[in-house]
Amino acid sequence: MDRVSMCNRIGNEYKTSNIEGGEYSYVQAAGSKEKLIRAIGYEPEHFKLDIRFEHNGVVVLVETKQVFADADEKQLREYLMEEQMIHFSKKIICILANTNNDKIKVWKSEMDDDHLLKDETVLDTMEHYVSLFEINRQNNREAVLKNTYALNETLHRKDIDEALRSQFVGTTLLYLRDVLKKQGITMITPDARQKLKDYWGGLSPTMIRSSIGETLSNLLDGSDNKALKIELLQRNVINNQKVKKLALKDWIEVLDEIVGNIYKYINDDSSEGQDILNLFFIAFNKYTGKEDKNQAFTPDHITNFMCRATGVDRTKRIFDGTCGSGSFLVQAMVLELIDCNRQRATEAEKQVMREAVAKEHIYGIEIEEKAFGLSTTNMLIHGDGNSNIKHASLFDSEAFFRQANPDIILMNPPYNAKPINIPAAYKSGWKSDAKEDPTKGMVFLKYISDIVSKINKERLSAGKPKKEVKVAILLPVAAAIGTSSFISDKKKELLEDNTLDAVFTLPPEVFYPGSSTNACCMVFTLGKPHVMADGTVPKTFFGYYKEDGHKKKKNLGRIEQFDKENNSIWKRIEEEWLDLYRNKTVKDGMSAMQAVTGDDEWLCEAYMKTDYSKLTEADFQQTLNNYLAYLMKEGRIYES
Repeated sequence: MDRVSMCNRIGNEYKTSNIEGGEYSYVQAAGSKEKLIRAIGYEPEHFKLDIRFEHNGVVVLVETKQVFADADEKQLREYLMEEQMIHFSKKIICILANTNNDKIKVWKSEMDDDHLLKDETVLDTMEHYVSLFEINRQNNREAVLKNTYALNETLHRKDIDEALRSQFVGTTLLYLRDVLKKQGITMITPDARQKLKDYWGGLSPTMIRSSIGETLSNLLDGSDNKALKIELLQRNVINNQKVKKLALKDWIEVLDEIVGNIYKYINDDSSEGQDILNLFFIAFNKYTGKEDKNQAFTPDHITNFMCRATGVDRTKRIFDGTCGSGSFLVQAMVLELIDCNRQRATEAEKQVMREAVAKEHIYGIEIEEKAFGLSTTNMLIHGDGNSNIKHASLFDSEAFFRQANPDIILMNPPYNAKPINIPAAYKSGWKSDAKEDPTKGMVFLKYISDIVSKINKERLSAGKPKKEVKVAILLPVAAAIGTSSFISDKKKELLEDNTLDAVFTLPPEVFYPGSSTNACCMVFTLGKPHVMADGTVPKTFFGYYKEDGHKKKKNLGRIEQFDKENNSIWKRIEEEWLDLYRNKTVKDGMSAMQAVTGDDEWLCEAYMKTDYSKLTEADFQQTLNNYLAYLMKEGRIYES
């Protein structure tokens, strides 16, 4: 981009040249070269900056090159120092920009790796660069997690029921963001916190609850089933008897704790902040008691892995037919928003992409009332005021599925669904007194598969190509083994129209502290038959992904572990999992490739080779002990 175009893009009205040619001389700004030397403490090699802009206390320094190199950073760094010494009160953005193409490199305040703005990939407006300094909350993942536990303890003392806390905190956070905006507070300082306390001190508990309801109503404007969502939020949160008993001092304590100890450490205008916000909401769910011990709460690192394994990006439409609290949908939306921020586009162009993601790419269905309210709140927290979350049964929602038109489906269906909620056509052969789904959740996938099959018949009749949909679904390992006729039949039926791409055996107790079910993740391509036209069967990837770098901790679930350098063990493991799957790499003790049918076992354990390099003397001794115990049990050996 040439210099004229750069000036037009940032804003000619903000350009501040002080010498001929449109450049900016720091000698001229200082009054003389001697004064500049005294200001910075040495004689500078460079003092004529190509282009300088200034607006509202923010300065943008642009140094242009035909094609800049790392060595050119030294020159721009010298201009930065001169700017800091002469105009010491200014906030500064530094930009290296090519004139041969549109490549740029941007820093905020200082020029080092910590201050490099990686998401800034195209030249933007002066207003955008000013806005980079208006965000005064710094992301701090560790502080948020620690303070989330403390907040849970506070709510316990206030007698807020465990089952209510997640949604109570979520709706309260939405109200707080609205208050901060109306009060013009951008930095959470002691003075700001006192200002908020004084404001709330002039209200009553009834007025605060009413304001929360008003905030939710405004956020849900234009949302599908707004009246129902408001009714549920009112009934389950705002008008809950425990919430109505909170005194004004209780409200002020809780609101101040969320502002000062949680929201202060989340910049939700950034990709990392959105990720931490998701972590906060999910972490709070972990402290919520589970009435149903079969409830399979999907941990956030597994949802992230499944999103990445299926190729979630800003172009994909996502669907979850049993969305629960919305963890899959939120994780997918966060990844799509991150992808928007990575695009070579202006902030205005990125905002258009982000709005399309929030309004058009995320669809969910949830039949359970409280979970539906929770998923609605979860989506609102992440900026999706027009959330496409439907309160219904998946089996009654074919029209909604067609409207969603998904590219990717992410699901963790109930493994023990009551037969009354499942259509008769999908219960053929079930016992009349069956109390739960004998397919262990596979019936939900079969229903979706049938809809896709119908859609593809319609498309072929209209001369259109078939639609393929990627699915990642969590199911119990019993569904992969398939010893019962119900499960075996469902496996065969699924492979008639769909391809089994992969099955990952997940860590034991992955849902702790909820369900104790051992689970696996199956990946399918719907609309692409498993048996090819020539009769051959492609190999399926199987991953033995039993170790994820997390450890159980009482009351906290499974906690991420870190190495001696404080690096996440999980992040390293996740990259290996994805690399093995994407490249279809066979690794002893970790993965296998095998052509399978509906009659076969769908677990890696049946096909992978043992990695003997990891065996220890303790493993050998344990095997001997197990064998001896077996012989004694069978009466073939006697203890003397």
